[in-house]
Amino acid sequence: MRHILSLLVLLLVFSCKSSGNKESKTSEVTSSEVKDLVAYLAADDRMGRNTGTSGIDVSATLIENQMKSYGVKPYFGDSYRDQFKVKELDAFNVVGFIEGSDEALKDEVILLGAHYDHIGKGKVVDGDSIANGANDNAAGTSAVMAIAKYFAANKSNKRSIIVALFTAEEMGLLGSKHLAERLKQDDVNLYTMLNFEMIGVPFKDRDYEAFVTGYELSNMADKINEYVGNKLIGYSEVAKKYSLFKRSDNYPFYQQFNLPCQTISSCDLTNFDFYHHVDDEIDKLDYEFMANLINKTIPAIEKMSRTATREIKMYEE
Repeated sequence: MRHILSLLVLLLVFSCKSSGNKESKTSEVTSSEVKDLVAYLAADDRMGRNTGTSGIDVSATLIENQMKSYGVKPYFGDSYRDQFKVKELDAFNVVGFIEGSDEALKDEVILLGAHYDHIGKGKVVDGDSIANGANDNAAGTSAVMAIAKYFAANKSNKRSIIVALFTAEEMGLLGSKHLAERLKQDDVNLYTMLNFEMIGVPFKDRDYEAFVTGYELSNMADKINEYVGNKLIGYSEVAKKYSLFKRSDNYPFYQQFNLPCQTISSCDLTNFDFYHHVDDEIDKLDYEFMANLINKTIPAIEKMSRTATREIKMYEE
């Protein structure tokens, strides 16, 4: 019952904010709306959002209801849930669709993704065993949802956008692997995939605000910076060292499509001490930074969706 009441309250809050912003293209994502979603997903009641649990089920329900309230349509028929099995567990990605406005370009798809699951329980610290997963990855989920809200309201994307929230990332990228294979089988005309992972804390010693994994594989970073007019995205040596390109949900799409499929993150584990830790909680995140990063990223995605030709490309080996 407590799950249901908290879900209804949060839906009411988001509905009011959505209706207030829907008509204005200049409306920006606020730190409070980002925090509201992170706080719901990372609450103790969600029990760490492990795949196959009631905590991830109610999280998916919130995400579905939010997509519906924004005007984001289900990608697969009448349901947002992309169902599959993880052994005996029922698992589901949540997938929405925002059709492009240009007849010539709308067959091309930009996929925006983040995983909304976490590990459930962690090593007990001071009696706390719930690995809340605020930065990992309620933060990235909040970014994808905010961006989806923007494009559903403004209808400014000429290319179509798939919005995907993945489960079972923590079990080995199983949700994104399932969806990537399904979209490849359906011969989806993918342009690029941009994944959001752990964007909840800023760097203190960099000349950029976030990095992309697989920086050296494509011109993604250069194009984003060109589109926004400043150095928003940079290169992380730590991300390269630990092969973070292969450790998040961009990677199965790269494997299937051999296209620029990369992750935006502001955390390469040098600036966050609570990876898979029970203290990855909502009070550790910088919501002003998150909102600013999302607001700065939206124009880049908008430009990606509107260029006459595919400008983001893999480098030749």
